[in-house]
Parts: sequence; C-alpha cells; structure tokens
Amino acid sequence: MKHLDLTLPTPEANLALDEALVESADQDEKFPEVLRLWEPAATMVVLGRSSPCAAEVDLDFCRAEDIPVLRRASGGQTIVTGKGCLMYAAVLNLRTRPELAMVDTAHRFVLERICFAIHNLKIACEINGISDLTSNGRKFSGNSLRCRRHSLVYHGTILYGLDPELIAKCLRHPVREPSYRMSRDHREFLSPLRASSDDLRHELRRAWNADTELSDWPETLTESLIREKYSQASWTMKIP
Repeated sequence: MKHLDLTLPTPEANLALDEALVESADQDEKFPEVLRLWEPAATMVVLGRSSPCAAEVDLDFCRAEDIPVLRRASGGQTIVTGKGCLMYAAVLNLRTRPELAMVDTAHRFVLERICFAIHNLKIACEINGISDLTSNGRKFSGNSLRCRRHSLVYHGTILYGLDPELIAKCLRHPVREPSYRMSRDHREFLSPLRASSDDLRHELRRAWNADTELSDWPETLTESLIREKYSQASWTMKIP
C-alpha cells in the first residue's frame, strides 16, 4: 500500500481529494491502494452524505464563529474536525479484496487495523456501535465508507487534541445514537487520545504496511470535484 500525507489548503479540497482517490482507483485497475493522512488547520464541520443539516448542526454558532460546514460523499453522521483531529482515508481495491463489498466485513477489516495501531501506542481501543472506536468507553473516532464498483474509501477521524467543548457547541445531540452512548452529551461521550500526531501517523502507516509514498495524486479530478460539487451550496445544503 502507498501512503499520502497531504493536507490541501481548503476544506473543500480535502474532501474532494478523498473522493478523487477512490474514483481513480475505481477507474484504473493499476491505481494502488492508498492510506491518506491529513489534518485541517482550522475547525470544520462535515455532514454525512444524507445528514439533515439543521437537525445535526448548530448553524447559528458555526456562522458566528466562521466555521465552514461541508458535506462528504460517504454516509454516517456529522463530524467536527480541525487541529488536533487526525483524518485518515484507506482506499482499497475490491478487485483483489471482493469480501470488502460486504459492509460489515469492511468495517471490521479497517477498524481492526486502526485498533492495532492504537494498541501499539499502549492505549486501550475498542470497536463500538457500527463504526466507532472508543478508549475506556469514550469515543475518539467516527468512521464511514463509500463503495464504488471496484474500490472503496473508508475514512474517519482520530481525536487527539481537539476540544470536545467546541464539538459540543457545533453539533446538536444526534438524532440516532448507539446504545453504548447512553444519552451522554458530546462533552461526556468524547475523549481525545493521549498521543501525538507524529506517533499516530507512524503507527497507522505501520499497521497498513504503507511504506512507499504516492507521488502522483489525482489533482485534476480533485479540482473538478471542488468546482462542480464541494464548493456548491446545492450539494452542501441539500435536503436528504
């Protein structure tokens, strides 16, 4: 597997790159599997593909604080990311891993790799709910996936420094929640890992055997997706 440690300058570009990678892998059977790592410099809110914006986001707070709200191409609920939240995306080949077309299998396959990396930092890690990772019962990672015909992208968050207080101000209490949450608010439910960004990046690359850098990423397709999709209010604010 290749690795791509690349944070682009804008929120729109960073979401577009994840989609561009999986679309490139879907169209070109020679495109390698990739582990992408990135971390935004400023806070941003990212809706799931079908997330109802008004129900999940405090838009008044986000507007007042100039926090951008965007929508990703994968499912799941809304997340908040920013400095102190490492983002990862694993782009996997369904031609060689056809079993991952089964969503439950894909969840287990990827989350076990992430847990392996966290355990190597001597930190407790459990899989909870559909696709959450927790440490001692408190969530530090939310994850989602998007399947194409021949490839999938599985991506998510690893909270290590972003303040749960800020997350609680950006988001409303979720409409749906896993039973293990037990109605805890964001402040009580979330807990950043005691780990550095550098250590997390190192262990993730090691867990995925991502030893070689991807030197040629799909820049043209990324720019097209920014222009035609991720910069468009019609995409971000669509009614599910």
